Amino acid sequence: MPVLKYEQIADSLRRRITEGEFRPGDLLPSSRDLCEQWGVSRATVNKALDMLRADGVVVSRQGLGVLVTDVPLARPAGGRRANTARVSGGRPFRRLGTPTREVPPDRVRDALGLRPEESALRRDRFVLLDDGTPLSLVSAWFPPDVADRCPRLAQRGPITEGTTNYVARETGWRPARGTDITTVRLATADEAARFEREPPLAVAVDLHVAYDETGRALVCEEGVTPSDLWERQDNYPMGSIS
Repeated sequence: MPVLKYEQIADSLRRRITEGEFRPGDLLPSSRDLCEQWGVSRATVNKALDMLRADGVVVSRQGLGVLVTDVPLARPAGGRRANTARVSGGRPFRRLGTPTREVPPDRVRDALGLRPEESALRRDRFVLLDDGTPLSLVSAWFPPDVADRCPRLAQRGPITEGTTNYVARETGWRPARGTDITTVRLATADEAARFEREPPLAVAVDLHVAYDETGRALVCEEGVTPSDLWERQDNYPMGSIS
């Protein structure tokens, strides 16, 4: 499928942000400058900027222009249905530790289609509540073929544009299908300590896997949320009863 012009503009700006040309709080080029640079209409540029706003990458400030966001957003594991914006489900997050390559748990290994003892790249984060306390502990696992092509995944800092967009830009592999599985269990001692809770602690576990159009697994996210903080709401059309 050909990439449309506004998508090319959005991808170019994402790359420049991720590579540090524009840092948090910096102004992006004006719409007029982007129109001249790309030889497109104002409407095309606005559509590109709307994509970045929906991803939580930039914000508009009256009298200033479009700025790179100061607080990158992330979503808890799961809930990545088509046409859902990151800003609608995204929350501030805190990166935990340094990404490492290690052998994932069995259910993650199976979801990624890895061989026994094959390692994957692990990135951990805490998705936060409004008061800054942890909501969900998320471990994102990237298979070797993705991690090898996306070196910034191994860096400690956040990727402002989001890992999904970054992986798509670097590899050309875009998510086309997702699977979400929710289970419940007791937290491990380490998980309870991270949440600063006393065991036993009941948690909901969301396992999210994103696949490209060929069925290649791009990422497996495992999100652990204390049961008193976990809630899911689905809105959907219903047909008439026959």
